[in-house]
Amino acid sequence: MDTSKQALIVGASRGIGLGLANTLAQRGWKVIATTRNTSPVSDSAIYWLTVDINEPTQRETLRNEIEGKSFDLIFINAGVFGPDHQDLAKAKDDELAALFLTNAISPVRCAAELLPLLSPTNGVLALMTSQLASLNENTSATYPLYSASKGALNMLSRSLTDRLADGQTLLNIHPGWVQTDMGGENAALTVEQSTTGIVDRLERWSGKGGHHYLDYAGTSLSW
Repeated sequence: MDTSKQALIVGASRGIGLGLANTLAQRGWKVIATTRNTSPVSDSAIYWLTVDINEPTQRETLRNEIEGKSFDLIFINAGVFGPDHQDLAKAKDDELAALFLTNAISPVRCAAELLPLLSPTNGVLALMTSQLASLNENTSATYPLYSASKGALNMLSRSLTDRLADGQTLLNIHPGWVQTDMGGENAALTVEQSTTGIVDRLERWSGKGGHHYLDYAGTSLSW
């Protein structure tokens, strides 16, 4: 009997998402991962599907493609920085709409639609957020547009808690400052360091229940 854990990583074409998929596969998980375009070079154990979560019909197609499966982990990894200037006065309405759609609205809609496929006894549903989303952690309003979109993600994800079974856990995870296209080459953490920590957290929180906001190292963050 195959007892491998099953994971679905939504948004794994590069950076932290790809690192998560590879780290899980290396630990023996069976991984389905999604990309919006061409599948990247990755661990051969990863099965790739294509989806743009901002498109409702594509989310429906994804749901149909994995119908009948049960996942120990569903991780929604989506995020864009938004306008480089991060100035509300300069931002166009369509830029703000696209930022909040990608960083908050679509991830939570996707999570809600996939929740019935999460294991009811020990499943972990996780969403990638940021420490900057917290009013208490980000006292100087660093990158206010990006931070506000992730704050919206935190609040909208709270609406999922009443749908959780007793054994299911909802995590909002801050990956740290990571050497990705968004984080830059001077960031403190490599992708491997961040994703190793995140996967450790995912495995340890399995079966614990509740909704929690924490970073890659396990530190609880203030909402």
